Amino acid sequence: MASLKALRRRLRSVNNTRQITKAMKMVAAAKLRRAQNRAISARPYSLRMGRMVQSLASRVEGRENLPELLAGRPDGNRVELVICTADRGLCGSFNSSVIRAVRVRIAELQKNGMTVSLTFLGRKGNDVLKRQYGDMVRKVHFGLARHLNFRFVEEHVTADLLQSYQEGKFDACFLVFNTFQSAMQQVVTWRQLIPAPVDKAEAEANSGGSDLYEPSEEELLDELLPRNVSVQIHQALVESEASEHGARMSAMDSAVRNANEMIRKLNTTYNRTRQAFITKELMEIIGGAESLKG
Repeated sequence: MASLKALRRRLRSVNNTRQITKAMKMVAAAKLRRAQNRAISARPYSLRMGRMVQSLASRVEGRENLPELLAGRPDGNRVELVICTADRGLCGSFNSSVIRAVRVRIAELQKNGMTVSLTFLGRKGNDVLKRQYGDMVRKVHFGLARHLNFRFVEEHVTADLLQSYQEGKFDACFLVFNTFQSAMQQVVTWRQLIPAPVDKAEAEANSGGSDLYEPSEEELLDELLPRNVSVQIHQALVESEASEHGARMSAMDSAVRNANEMIRKLNTTYNRTRQAFITKELMEIIGGAESLKG
């Protein structure tokens, strides 16, 4: 049976943990509201940009001298994965779900004879995956939450990706991140960045179109394709930020409830142990008194 001193020490420890997790839950809830509003407000622009690129791409499919960000490199076998995770842990399965999806995708690509390289947007993904795929890591960006604006993403993340693509370090690029659904639910999402995906059905529907563009579709795509990469990465980052805060709030809420339950059980054990010690002492006193009478 544990001593009363050990139980009191354990109770203080669990109570301190409960206070910390409760504070983290409140901070995450406050940050979640701002991050959720940012993610939701950015979605329409990201969606419309993607549709615009799809529409233009469907009209020029099959033409010669297309932008390389659209035409791609059909014979290429090098794939870049851009992985969005958090810089910190204590957010439930937020990081681990993305990491599991990346491991599955790497295995599939390698099985098909592809060479894989990795870019991390967030420290935790790199901390875990570098143990197994350290030779694949090309770039690590962290601290992005402090600079989560479109211009910073365009000048640092997108510029690095496009330069590496032009230098031939990879032939295709895919982005993975958590899409925010609610504080309780985040969905791992894959998105192709390079080359820009083309909707075949829309391409066929527009094949006989007579609309004219000034400047031409190719010139518009030269301008829009790099910007679309920035837009999709920025959208992924704001979705990931909202998902992180939602996952952390849920995880800390579970931790607080578990701490409450543990404190209740420890209090019960402490009271029973204390009662047992008191009963034992009373019996010893009574026994001593009886022996003196005898």
